[in-house]
Amino acid sequence: MINVMLVDDHDLVRKGIRRLLDDTSGIKVVAEATDGEQAIRQVRKERPDVILMDVSMPGIGGLEATRKIKQVSPGMKVIAVTIHDDDPIPARLLEAGAAGYITKGCDVDEIVEAIRSVHSGNRYITPGVAQKLALSLMKNQGPSGLDELSDREVTIMLMVVKGISNREISEKLCLSPKTISTYRCRLFEKLGVSNNVELTRFAIRHGLVKENIVH
Repeated sequence: MINVMLVDDHDLVRKGIRRLLDDTSGIKVVAEATDGEQAIRQVRKERPDVILMDVSMPGIGGLEATRKIKQVSPGMKVIAVTIHDDDPIPARLLEAGAAGYITKGCDVDEIVEAIRSVHSGNRYITPGVAQKLALSLMKNQGPSGLDELSDREVTIMLMVVKGISNREISEKLCLSPKTISTYRCRLFEKLGVSNNVELTRFAIRHGLVKENIVH
């Protein structure tokens, strides 16, 4: 039996995937979480075999949550789940330790294939994402400016554009407010922006966040 945890801030998405997996032999959903922080706590408690991790969530987000979970439990299998196959940060999640990458538009057969594949020790990347990753590597280029950022800088950028304050970011990432301010200054310099509004426009332009969820 493969024990699975679902991590997504949308209740309908979690319930929909759970219903699909409940009808699948050999797979059992043992836990759910609505954000990265809760996912980290649930990992310690439930010890799932595979995690389906939403990429874009409130709080620390899927990238940072994956990185922290792999620190706590290096053998944990994480499958990143995104809305679109042209999401600009699949490579970041794979580098952070994710074993797979699928889109929310895939069918149940592909979800099951991905779960079983990573549980067996293999990687699974949905074909559309795999093709774009290969093309990016062939061209030796990434999204403009993003390839200059560290994983921590990407995490902080996503939190900033979602309206999370420096104090809240420092608490969630266990860093001092001064350190967060330093990261912000580096972000602005590397991306050629001068304030949060320009940073948000950059994130929207490169598909890191959707305009209708930025406040």
